[in-house]
Amino acid sequence: MKLPSHFYAMVDPLAGHDPVELARTMLEAGVRVMQLRLKEACGRDFLKAAREIAALCEKSGAMLLINDRIDIALLSDAAGVHLGQTDIPLRAARKLMGPGRIIGISTASVEQARTAEAGGADYIGFGPMYPGGAKQIVAGKGLAMLREVRAAVGVPIVAIGGITEYRVPELLAAGADAVAIISDVVYAQDIPAKVKRLLDFDAAA
Repeated sequence: MKLPSHFYAMVDPLAGHDPVELARTMLEAGVRVMQLRLKEACGRDFLKAAREIAALCEKSGAMLLINDRIDIALLSDAAGVHLGQTDIPLRAARKLMGPGRIIGISTASVEQARTAEAGGADYIGFGPMYPGGAKQIVAGKGLAMLREVRAAVGVPIVAIGGITEYRVPELLAAGADAVAIISDVVYAQDIPAKVKRLLDFDAAA
């Protein structure tokens, strides 16, 4: 597969935004791929938000991926799901999702990246790249390891973890196909302006 943008948007209520309104704001600014990440939401609220955002994405021609929850992805008719290393195994996920939906896998090493690709992942997330960010990362993986992962796999790589817009050029140069950003976007004073600057990297590529 090919990701539709270098900016992989994250819809996360970290800064107190309503997820549906945050997604709407991002889509109106031009986002073409987004992940809905609602770690603390109950299943009912997660599904309600996912269905509303999926409808917005369909109107905008954008791709919606659901964090962790295969059931929510299927029930909301999202494009796919993004799974971590401790979530349901990739083979089982593919059996549930079928061949037509996207499955992304979080990885933190070359070995995990190779395993994900061999198992049929459509893309991988790799990180955390830098200290800080939404998860208050202490130590990042860094550009050298990203280059190793790029050399090891052929599937698209989404870099994540402690990333700001100023880091994007070096990440793309090191082999990332896209960057996933949470804090630098959701805490921005002007989210549409921030998103549009991030989308400018598509034109510059």
